[in-house]
Amino acid sequence: MMKSKKKLIVIIVASLLLGAALMFAALYFFPLNKSQIINKLEKEVTITDEGISEAVSKLYDAVVVVESYKNNQKVSSGSGFVYKKGDTLAYIVTNTHVIDEAEKVYVTFSDGSRKEVSVVGKDAYSDIAVLSIKADYVLAAATLGSSEDAKLGDTVFTIGAPIDSEYYGTVTRGILSGKDRMIEVSIESSNDYVMRVIQTDAALNSGNSGGPIANSNGEVIGVTSMKLVSNGVEGIGFAIPIEDVLSYIDKIEKGETIARPFLGVSLINLSDLYNLYQNSITVPEEATGVVVASVVDGSPAAKAGLQKGDIIYKVGNDEVKSSAELRYYLYKYEPGKTVQMSYIRNNKSNTVKIKLVASE
Repeated sequence: MMKSKKKLIVIIVASLLLGAALMFAALYFFPLNKSQIINKLEKEVTITDEGISEAVSKLYDAVVVVESYKNNQKVSSGSGFVYKKGDTLAYIVTNTHVIDEAEKVYVTFSDGSRKEVSVVGKDAYSDIAVLSIKADYVLAAATLGSSEDAKLGDTVFTIGAPIDSEYYGTVTRGILSGKDRMIEVSIESSNDYVMRVIQTDAALNSGNSGGPIANSNGEVIGVTSMKLVSNGVEGIGFAIPIEDVLSYIDKIEKGETIARPFLGVSLINLSDLYNLYQNSITVPEEATGVVVASVVDGSPAAKAGLQKGDIIYKVGNDEVKSSAELRYYLYKYEPGKTVQMSYIRNNKSNTVKIKLVASE
């Protein structure tokens, strides 16, 4: 037994020695070319990043600083960009809240030239305003792209004047973080409203408002509108999709009034238990939607038979969970159109068609 173990050990040791000898001989007679190995590794791990400088240069001269004045005092500033240049006039888009209180509006171009512009029109709910200027003053017009074709994770960038005009032309880069976000905002101090937006982690500040957000080809896919500000929240910025922007600027540019439909109800969210109690309204625990608090006499809602305590849960085919959402979906319809609404009354579901009128 002991002899067998000794024999096995000898065989193993001999095999190891033979293997080592063969390896030494191979390396001695057939040396490796180290430079070839290094060069091969370098080729395999080479990383190139061309950045977005070319895309930025395509858009840069189309972006402007927008400054609003009242009583010869600057009241606000933001950004904007030339979206169309004709033979005599060029048109600039920005946010309504940037020029809302203005008596005079000036824009500054990338070459430092500063010109007064005319306000063609604006719309508070879409937060879109259109300015016009002589075409000869304009350096370049932006190329418009598509937010619908953009994919999550795509590179995007903004150009604007964060904080103030002193930082004009600041470029920030990020990715497309989200699409079709429904963000609740405050309009005209008290009315809540929902906006459909795209989300990015590119750094945005108040002076970026009205400026472009573009893809890596330098094509504008949205107009910067707001930044979510909250303790512990960073890198969440929003922009209005360019498709929505175009639907509004076409009407504004033509001088058409963007009329909003009037329903004729006051509403209470289901989460607002205090106001429900104050109005003596009780709702089922499992209910979803928004509660009718009162109905205006002679209004479309009154003519359709809506009553206090009804819980509206659908506008057309869109489900609603708050007054802000209901207003958003309602405003997709033009005055004169008929909308179908679904509501709960006495624990029973009902559907009614309502012909809308223009809001005064």
